Amino acid sequence: MERRLATVLFVDLVGSTELVASADPEVVRSRLGNFFQKIEHCITSHGGVVQRFAGDAVMAAFGVPVAHEDDAERAVRAALAMRDGVERLNLEVRIGIESGEIVSDEEETTFATGLAINAAARLQQAAQPGEILLGPNVERMTRGSVTTAPLGVREARGFPGGVEAWRLLSVADDVGRRMTTTVPFIGREEELDLLHNTLARAVRDRRVHLVTVYGVAGVGKSRLAREFIDGVERSTILVGRSLPYGEGVTYWPIAEMVKVAAGITDDDTVDAAAEKLRSCCGDEAVADLLALASGVLDAVGGERTPAEIAWAAQTWATELADLQPLVLVFSDIHWAEEPMLDLIELLASGVRDVPLLILCLARPELLDERPGWGGGKVRSTSIELEPLPRGEGGQLVDALAEGEAVELTPEQREAVLDTTDGNPLFIEETIRMFVESGGEPTGIPPTVQAMIAARIDRLPASERKVLRRAAVAGRTFWSGAIEAIGEDSDPVEMELHELVERDFLVREPRSTIRGEEAFRFKHVLIRDVAYAGLPKADRALLHRQMAHWLHGRSYADELVEIRAYHLDHAAELERELEGAVPAELASDAAAALEQAGRRALAREANAAARRLLVRSVELEDTLERRYLAASAAWRLTDIPTVSTEMAEINDAARDAGDVRIEGRALIHLAKVALYRDADTEGARELAGRALDVVDEDDDRARFDALEVIGNASWWEGRLDEVERLSQERLALAERMERRDLQAAVLIELVDIYNHRLQSERAEEPLARATEMALETSSPTIRGWALRAAGRQALLDGRWEEAETALEQASALFAESGAALTHGRTLNYLAIAVWKRGDLGRAEALLRDAVRILKTIGDRGTLVESQRLLAQVLLDQGRVDDAERLALDARVTVGSADVGSDSTSRLALALVRAAQGRDDEAEQLLREADEVVQPTGYKRHRIAPLEELAAFLRERDRVDEALEIEEMLRDVLGEPEPAPLS
Repeated sequence: MERRLATVLFVDLVGSTELVASADPEVVRSRLGNFFQKIEHCITSHGGVVQRFAGDAVMAAFGVPVAHEDDAERAVRAALAMRDGVERLNLEVRIGIESGEIVSDEEETTFATGLAINAAARLQQAAQPGEILLGPNVERMTRGSVTTAPLGVREARGFPGGVEAWRLLSVADDVGRRMTTTVPFIGREEELDLLHNTLARAVRDRRVHLVTVYGVAGVGKSRLAREFIDGVERSTILVGRSLPYGEGVTYWPIAEMVKVAAGITDDDTVDAAAEKLRSCCGDEAVADLLALASGVLDAVGGERTPAEIAWAAQTWATELADLQPLVLVFSDIHWAEEPMLDLIELLASGVRDVPLLILCLARPELLDERPGWGGGKVRSTSIELEPLPRGEGGQLVDALAEGEAVELTPEQREAVLDTTDGNPLFIEETIRMFVESGGEPTGIPPTVQAMIAARIDRLPASERKVLRRAAVAGRTFWSGAIEAIGEDSDPVEMELHELVERDFLVREPRSTIRGEEAFRFKHVLIRDVAYAGLPKADRALLHRQMAHWLHGRSYADELVEIRAYHLDHAAELERELEGAVPAELASDAAAALEQAGRRALAREANAAARRLLVRSVELEDTLERRYLAASAAWRLTDIPTVSTEMAEINDAARDAGDVRIEGRALIHLAKVALYRDADTEGARELAGRALDVVDEDDDRARFDALEVIGNASWWEGRLDEVERLSQERLALAERMERRDLQAAVLIELVDIYNHRLQSERAEEPLARATEMALETSSPTIRGWALRAAGRQALLDGRWEEAETALEQASALFAESGAALTHGRTLNYLAIAVWKRGDLGRAEALLRDAVRILKTIGDRGTLVESQRLLAQVLLDQGRVDDAERLALDARVTVGSADVGSDSTSRLALALVRAAQGRDDEAEQLLREADEVVQPTGYKRHRIAPLEELAAFLRERDRVDEALEIEEMLRDVLGEPEPAPLS
């Protein structure tokens, strides 16, 4: 069987019953015989096949068993010939035509099924005598060569919404032709000059330039890039492509570049590949991060964020460009995942003082998903490749025809230009078809799909079989894979050679698997059309076989995302065909999807990880996979999903006796209780249960559980308890040799000491955390250290220094997608800006923080953003707006969050004072101090006491003010620290 795009025609004789009833049987037989003979002749002479005779109706298919680029037009022409022919027999017909995907048997061409068949039959039934009705697909495919009149939607049985119909009026006289040759470079001289000039400026100024070339499929993006690369001298050129398949292959383009630069092949041992990478990089940390991104190694020292990988890529690119000018070509970035797009933009903005040109090729749909791509960068340029103007398109047609030594009539040349509309690929394919058809007037295809399907069907059977197997393997594939999949294992060297000669494939200059020759489809559309021709049963088998072949290769783990893609597709196809997935296939696919999901989590491609892991659960539900999928949801701060799924996982783990997963599920539920519900007791109880459940040597689970308990104690102001828990966590982090976790705890200790007004004790842990940040070169750790340094500068009143450090930290957290940490950092940055007097920017920063934090449901940080924003608005004289935000903060604050209970009372007190509601203001100021008096939050007492003393003095209550100032001196001691707010 084959799947193919075909055009189906139904023709029925009008008045056959009356004819039979009113004429002699011999006359009836003769006239009906002449009718069927005329209909069959019209079908076959236009290249169609009679599929079925049913009474007086005939069904014909165009595109079965061999496709033509103009099958829809052939069907329309055949219909006109039928109508004219039967009129000469004094008979009438009604005809319906529609195009679409059908399934036909290669051996038995009289059987086909598909929705287009039903639609054509319904259109025929709706037609009036002598009328030819076209469906929406055939009308679209013949637009420009036929004249029609729209009739609107016609009711049709089996089609709830009816079928849209057009009445055929006429068909154009001219019929196009095709030919083939190598495409010359025509009409892109200005764009080519722009690329060379941009590279020259990058070299001259030692700056990074980002150029994005946009264009629809086939318009010439890759051709322009190839011409540019061929003209570049004395430069390093690396090319990487984004794959349109395999979720989780996040960093494939940069991986291709890194491996080429380091000389790594996929059948190198892990140690050899890692050694090559370390030799290529000047910094071992950079090498390790690039090894993770490129799949050479699994997570190095724990999971790494996109920001860390981006930092490593920046360092690597800087080192290469410092040796000689560097050109990085990222093709097909409209298929790239978000972390890859982020990385490219970070390369463009983060690499400094070296000559680097980043050239990206994309279809316009990139801007649908990434409307701000390249925007805001001084050295960012976009080039939009439009179809060639008619004059240059004509030059291309003439050059291609001359290269193939064929002559086109003026009519044929104009037909090519009309059909291809200046698209170089369309022109190339049209000319090539003309040559392959032997110069026969086979017509001009209205779509690339029809064009390429016709080319494929003209291949010898052995080459067509190889091409379709290759389409399952992917855009790029290896000869060994094509020999291994399918019903036989015959050599395919000859077929691949012929397909290269026919310009269906190109040889890849480098194979990533030693001993395997690599090939690539010349155009992705060729691959898509070849794949579409396979029945789903064959696709399912070939996907499974391809997955098996990948599993047997060196670096099978690295290729797991692609293997998972093939197994998942096979499983989905089996489900569609059989209603269920075979158990063995479901198990294999789920295991591969799980492994791919784990790797995505390690790279923090969290959305991809979630999709992969959810799919693995759908195929084969295990407790581990459900937990991983829910963990990915936590990474995405999808708290409702985490709450539901982790509760179910906790119950299932308890029933199964799986203490590891049960403990971790309890920890996640504790986080939900704390961050969403502000329930410190509930969070502490859940985390405590986790500690009781998990094994004594499960250091990471114990670390996370103690962190939740410590955060609950933070909210309650129990800083002694927080410090004790922090020391326990620090010992666990040291035992795990996790320097990132050690740095996080040290910074937490800095916060504790500062809140106790023990600034001298904060110096040592801050210095150690900063040292670790420099040693590990981790952007995340650097962000934590920068934020701690910025907060320390705030305490010392060094506003500009604080602003600089906090801006850098904010940028790092924004890049990594750490929404909660980013929101907190924006709060501190807003304080620095506010203290410096820039109220407008402080307001903007705090509104950003509110927006970010509302989406993730964290109450502890959101309340601080709201109360700070209220105070900034109050300083602007916007009392009503300030009141609304201050009241919002009082609603947001958790009942056990004593620190924010104090600060939110303070903010509302200031608003009430501005409104002249003195009694309320004084009461709130006193309460703001009272709620933190029993806690370790000494610093939180400073602002309420300062504001209360000032409030009393302004109202001539000096004696009371003096009492408050004495209390303040007792709190402060010497020297007096600067307040945070």
